Amino acid sequence: MEPAQQLLLFAVSLLANAFSALSGGGAGLIQFPILIFLGLPFGVALATHKIATVFLGLGATLRHLRESQLERRFSVAVLGAGLPGVALGAGTILRVPEAVATLALGVLTMGLGIYSLLRPGLGMEYRPRNQTGRGLAVGLAGLFAVGFMNGSISSGSGLFLTLWLVRHFGLDYKRALGYTMILGGILWNGTGAVVLGVLGSVAWDWMPALLAGAILGGYLGSHLAIVKGNVWIKRAFEVATIAVGLKLVLA
Repeated sequence: MEPAQQLLLFAVSLLANAFSALSGGGAGLIQFPILIFLGLPFGVALATHKIATVFLGLGATLRHLRESQLERRFSVAVLGAGLPGVALGAGTILRVPEAVATLALGVLTMGLGIYSLLRPGLGMEYRPRNQTGRGLAVGLAGLFAVGFMNGSISSGSGLFLTLWLVRHFGLDYKRALGYTMILGGILWNGTGAVVLGVLGSVAWDWMPALLAGAILGGYLGSHLAIVKGNVWIKRAFEVATIAVGLKLVLA
């Protein structure tokens, strides 16, 4: 790959991952189509993008861990319920008609942003709930469903995880973003990346620029989210969900 193309990939990756680390998802809105535009086949672009998102999580983790807001027990619940969904989603999505799945996902994703817009106080304060009993069981089922989406779509799944943590479990946006970037970004996406890497092909010569942009973008976006707080994260989340939803509906 030519140096000019590597520079373009780095710039795209930096922008896409910084925005994703601020909003809770949506890196694929920018990065994934660019990979296809630059000549990668769909399957190769998907596997390459998925691996790069793991390093988004790594860059975000380097910043979020300094805040130390993740709870070990709740983290185990997020992983235990979500990872099986990721694996199942990666193996099931090919059986669903692409047009139907894309349209339904687009409408649902836009709905997340509209819901957040109509609830000004949503995610502004940390009010934990539903972490025992029936509420926890429903929450784990939701995490499994979100994990399934993570394993089967190229962009936007982190947005579902962020809102589910806010709406059902009572987290504020800043805490939810930490779980999304660290657990979803590294471990959920890592599971999907392994599956796609084994079953498909990866453009390894494209990875240096993508990974550098992902790590730096993840760190910078997370720093901005932590410094600016819930209001900025909420607004970025709403922009990301509506933009991703429109992209999927119009695809």
